[in-house]
Amino acid sequence: MNHVMVVDLGYGDAGKGTVVDWLCASRPVHTVVRFNGGAQAAHNVVLRDGRHHTFAQFGSGTFRPGVRTHLSRHVVVDPLALAAEADHLTAVGVPDALDRLTVDGEALLATPYHRAANRAREIARGADRHGSCGLGVGEAVAYGLAHPDEAPRVADCAHPAVLRRRLTALRDRLTAELGPLDAPPVEDCLPAYAAFADRVAIVDRAHLAGVLRAGTCVFEGAQGVLLDEWHGFHPYTTWSTTTFANAEALLAEAGLAGTAQRLGVLRVTTTRHGPGPLVTEDPALPFADPRNPTNPWQGRFRFGHFDAVAHRYALAAAGGVDGLALTHLDLAGPALRICRRYDTVDRLTPGPAGDLDRQAALTARLLRARPVLDEAPTDWPAAVAAELGAPVLLTSHGPTAEDKVPALAGAVSTPR
Repeated sequence: MNHVMVVDLGYGDAGKGTVVDWLCASRPVHTVVRFNGGAQAAHNVVLRDGRHHTFAQFGSGTFRPGVRTHLSRHVVVDPLALAAEADHLTAVGVPDALDRLTVDGEALLATPYHRAANRAREIARGADRHGSCGLGVGEAVAYGLAHPDEAPRVADCAHPAVLRRRLTALRDRLTAELGPLDAPPVEDCLPAYAAFADRVAIVDRAHLAGVLRAGTCVFEGAQGVLLDEWHGFHPYTTWSTTTFANAEALLAEAGLAGTAQRLGVLRVTTTRHGPGPLVTEDPALPFADPRNPTNPWQGRFRFGHFDAVAHRYALAAAGGVDGLALTHLDLAGPALRICRRYDTVDRLTPGPAGDLDRQAALTARLLRARPVLDEAPTDWPAAVAAELGAPVLLTSHGPTAEDKVPALAGAVSTPR
């Protein structure tokens, strides 16, 4: 099978959703496999007829008839947000999204208690906010690490007594730590989780091996490598492994290690939603992104010139790619420049996973760094390929699948 793994080599928001949609439109795809993150993902897909959906938990190929979604155990699942997302998909002409969904029972649940605790912590940070999405995903991961045998999981939704006990313990622990939470009583939550279990196919981890042998799968990552829990610029990171590692592990469990193409996605302009290092940021750049507005939790959406230093670091942290998808080329113009080095450094080197003190020191260094900007290249794909040492296999000049151009015939996909 010609499986493909799609990972963002920036700070997120590079266009993973539209690339996944294109892959699913241009070849027969059986399933989109989500392998990290949760309901905080925001992968925008726009169809030629103007329909639009922001994919959070469903795979970004869901507009394409028959393409399924599998939420692996590495995804933090929010059944309440999933129901709202399914409702919107129905409103835009996709009434069967839930019928095409499978969810690993081992996946952690994100609950109203996680969300309330997440927001309480972020508010308490004041001016030192990390830029959380405020949806409780990181809180669910942290609780799962601290209480692995008691954390609410997807499979618990089919066992109300177990779920009641685990939700109660969760609420009580978080309340004892943070004070009263802005969240509903446990008894009010249980019917929604029971309805989720009745409606959605909850499977075990062995299910994915059969899916991977049934047809081509696209592994859709969330966030970006520069936000990775271990290799991102701490503390402005996500509680998620955003490299190819989870996808590679799932393939290895199915006996298919090393069989998938590794596709890295980049914007022609380097962006970031919320605080943290963005060395090439330039408020004078004449760009806006209506799909990424300022919000109370992440803050504003920031634009910078193409940062080859940061993206080379992301490539190294991710273990390399087979090719690149370069998006937002419609924004390329004389105002947009390229950064090949900073005033204090030419190259950033990833350290060992788990050394957050090292990552915090790197963050402090980047917050002091200044970009050395070169003029805009006449051929952006060629320049990016040269700087990153990887071929650009796909270019995107707009939001729809029709705006995508394979740079090398057959390199990523064989059109139907």
